[in-house]
Amino acid sequence: MSAFRFTSRSIRKGFLATSTAFSLLAVSASQTYAIQEQEDSASLVPSNALVFDDTFNLEFVASPQFIDDKTVVYARQSMDIMTDSRQSRLWQVDIKSGEHRPFIGLDENLSQATLSPNGKMVAYTKAVNGRGQLHLYYLDTMQSVRLTNTSETPRQLTWSHNSKSLAFTLFTQEKQKPIFTAMPSKPEGAQWAEQATYIDAVQYRGDGRGYLREGFDQIYVLPVEGGTPRQLTSGKFPSGGALSFSNDNDWVYFATPHQENYALNPLSSDIYKVNVKTADIEQVTDLEGPEGSPTLSPDGKYLAFTQLNDRKLSYQNGDLVVLELNSGNLTRLTEALDRSLGKFEWRRDSRGLVFSYLDHGETKLATVNLKGDIKPIDVTLGGQAFGRPYTSGDFAVSDKGDIVYTTASRTTPGDLALYRKGKKDTQLTDLNSDALGHKALAQVQDLSVVSSVDERPIDAWIALPPGFDSSKKYPFILEIHGGPHAAYGPHFAMEIQLMAAQGYVVAWSNPRGSSSYGEDFGNLIHHNYPSEDYNDLMDVVDAVVEKGYVDSDNLFITGGSGGGVLTAWSIGKTERFRAAVVAKPVINWMSFALTADAYPFFSQYWMADKPWNIADKLWKRSPLSLVGNVKTPTMLLTGEADYRTPISESEQYYQALKLQGVDAAMVRIPGASHGIASRPSRLIQKVGNIMAWFERYRKEKATE
Repeated sequence: MSAFRFTSRSIRKGFLATSTAFSLLAVSASQTYAIQEQEDSASLVPSNALVFDDTFNLEFVASPQFIDDKTVVYARQSMDIMTDSRQSRLWQVDIKSGEHRPFIGLDENLSQATLSPNGKMVAYTKAVNGRGQLHLYYLDTMQSVRLTNTSETPRQLTWSHNSKSLAFTLFTQEKQKPIFTAMPSKPEGAQWAEQATYIDAVQYRGDGRGYLREGFDQIYVLPVEGGTPRQLTSGKFPSGGALSFSNDNDWVYFATPHQENYALNPLSSDIYKVNVKTADIEQVTDLEGPEGSPTLSPDGKYLAFTQLNDRKLSYQNGDLVVLELNSGNLTRLTEALDRSLGKFEWRRDSRGLVFSYLDHGETKLATVNLKGDIKPIDVTLGGQAFGRPYTSGDFAVSDKGDIVYTTASRTTPGDLALYRKGKKDTQLTDLNSDALGHKALAQVQDLSVVSSVDERPIDAWIALPPGFDSSKKYPFILEIHGGPHAAYGPHFAMEIQLMAAQGYVVAWSNPRGSSSYGEDFGNLIHHNYPSEDYNDLMDVVDAVVEKGYVDSDNLFITGGSGGGVLTAWSIGKTERFRAAVVAKPVINWMSFALTADAYPFFSQYWMADKPWNIADKLWKRSPLSLVGNVKTPTMLLTGEADYRTPISESEQYYQALKLQGVDAAMVRIPGASHGIASRPSRLIQKVGNIMAWFERYRKEKATE
């Protein structure tokens, strides 16, 4: 696994880590002309091209699982135009007949559905009065019952092997007393200022969560007959993540840093087990580097988990490791793979595992036996990235070895498909043909690029606008991914499709530093970012221009997070772009190092020393150092609640551009964290403002 996954999916894709037409956009009067131009240029593509409203019509599949060998249940996610959010309902598919119908019909916004080992019950969470509560659904009577009344949402729902208990994690608050306790009493009727907030925690705020409450995830257990959840773990450190019962149901395995200074050591955790009856805790592993996701084999003999040999590199791939519980023997199963690992599941015979991994911008599947022999499966996962074409995907394995997975497509979000060894894959769902089947979509093609730096191949892709005519000239957008250790691929992405629907050719790529190509490729930017990744990106632009259908006088550039860094860096290096949109960037590595939420990680893994000891080196790699060169009209676009790349970074660059006399604008998304496009209308605001800015600076119609 990458050392630290940032992304619009928790910290999963963007750097860090990732609605209704223009009527929902907060467009200033100065943008009116740009919008009219955009409408004019849109007439060059078919009338059935995508429009912003189509964002609300998309559906996605998530969390598939087998209820039995014949039935798959999954979370069907859709967009709610009234609440501007995703809705999640449970649906089921009969593998043999293809019958597709609701699983739990009336309930909505269900999550974490997981089948009991005896196949009789499904545990899930559902909001009750604004709080997620644990529920049970009985398959024979089709009845649901609520089990908890907690102040926090139970997470990591895990069944005991005898189906009699559920373990889960729960945020457990530990209120801290203020340092000043001698505040005088307020007279009756007086209106004083709010009390000050006292903070002494290392990790005191998080992107998407704001300022953190005091407390930690702890493990609880609850019998399925109901009652009061019983707390098993304690301590001033988190005991969360994946859980797994021992074969005799007496212990629960989990990963924890188990030290109070854990926040200053961001990649530290070992496997422990806690006794369900006594709450006694025993350490299971003690390896250099973090272990996580403990999962017991079906026969109870082996414990599989992920482990990272931490070398303080900015990009590191972990391994899938198996511990034989009786002997204590450890086997690293994927050491030779050198790829970022994803989800893994045991085979039912306990003789190996199925796992996903990233490879050349795609999510692949493979099997591995207990000796470490890896065999790829001819399956590509995807379809779960909403806005931009990031790698994604999920899968599940049946008792007899069939695999259900989310499909990868260039022109639609993913559906469910079934893999059976020796047989042709079967598509089980078709969720978006009603919304997209009658639409003219951008076609995605591979683009061959060779780096001018060292002749490395660079994977890239192009989206051609609907109605594309190679004899015409089109405006062009380079879209740059975040991370920087993340990966794009040939995947459906609503943001890309909406850009192409406005008559633009759009390209995206995986320059050096991207994940899915091994540690050497990823660490070409270790303590050297940005650097030659800029050259790789310009090589992509050159390769597209050489195609002959792009107007070289109408080149545009944008990117978010790590892509925002590279966008700002690029316009400090070249004047070839007509306009730029720098989204949620790092502009000044010095200020970022001491304002970002994950500052202990960045200062140890992305920087060679404490920031004040290497200020000259950080400045050398800061886009702000090149602002004196910038002539390109530039828009800054950032969420006001972004704590990963705080909006103060954007404000620095905006003010510097203004001082330079560069035409600049700043778009602030109220309430948005680093994952700007987490709500449909915010995705529309993001793309709409980008396109309006580019249309303003188009030199001329680029199609003649």
